[in-house]
Amino acid sequence: MAIFATKFFHSSIMGDHQKTTGQIRQQFVRYLKLQRGLSPNTLDAYEHDVDKLLAYLQAQDLHVLDVKLEDLQQFAAGLHDIGIGPRSQCRILSGVRAFYRFLVLDGYLEQDPTELLESPVLGEHLPEFLTPAEVDRLKDSIDLSKPEGHRNRAIIEVLFSCGLRVSELVNLKMSNVYREEQFVRILGKGAKERLVPISETAFHEIDLYMPWRDSLKIKPGEEDYLFLNRRGAHLTRTMILIMLKQQADEAGIEKTISPHTLRHSFATALLEGGADLRVIQALLGHESIGTTEIYTHLSDTTLREAVLEHHPRNLKWEK
Repeated sequence: MAIFATKFFHSSIMGDHQKTTGQIRQQFVRYLKLQRGLSPNTLDAYEHDVDKLLAYLQAQDLHVLDVKLEDLQQFAAGLHDIGIGPRSQCRILSGVRAFYRFLVLDGYLEQDPTELLESPVLGEHLPEFLTPAEVDRLKDSIDLSKPEGHRNRAIIEVLFSCGLRVSELVNLKMSNVYREEQFVRILGKGAKERLVPISETAFHEIDLYMPWRDSLKIKPGEEDYLFLNRRGAHLTRTMILIMLKQQADEAGIEKTISPHTLRHSFATALLEGGADLRVIQALLGHESIGTTEIYTHLSDTTLREAVLEHHPRNLKWEK
């Protein structure tokens, strides 16, 4: 299995036969860029997934157009054998399916060998979320004597108030924040735009941050980004993650915190406040309602805990 793993990840694509495969790969990437409009991060993920498959096929001396279902099942089994987790396996196989759908669409193949390819079954995973009180604790833990203090409070509030992905937050432009209408225009996955309401609380935090932002020497080309670092450039996802983890420690919050936690918190707060699931789907920018439905499980869990804690049949009465 160690030999398999080495070939699987480190085989290079070379020779005339592999050159043809390389050309097919280039056309697939071009298709993703031009017709699917995927974000750079999603595009990179698809490329890495397909590269894993191509390296495996080369090790097995198989051409990409000669692959059968059995070959793909062996590839999927190999992912498991080298220790790749079920969720990552599902993502990789999703990329492989997209690749073969393209090959059929572009006339390379008549039949899609991935049609009957099964993914591993995932257990239900309920995302971590914060209550509004915990979000306030997170914000209150920020040291406002530091130059970026108000910026960090504004970041937390915008994430919680709007349910943005971290990539959407770091790319949020001032020209896409509409104060009078109280909306922000977001460019989400697949270059799809959506309008999301933004709260007065978030605007208040942004207003407190703006004097520090205005004092920065902003780099050319970065002038329209809302959230900047000390050097006048827009923030990265890693910077946001580090800041949130640090603030969680400062606030004494033991949950595992990430920018996505605040997105989950936004959706959970809406659902528990009575919002329709379709509305939450639109606000989050989910393509499928199935992605949004995980929040119904979260809500059910919360309701069950409330019954167990407060219903008289569950209370332990003291004598």
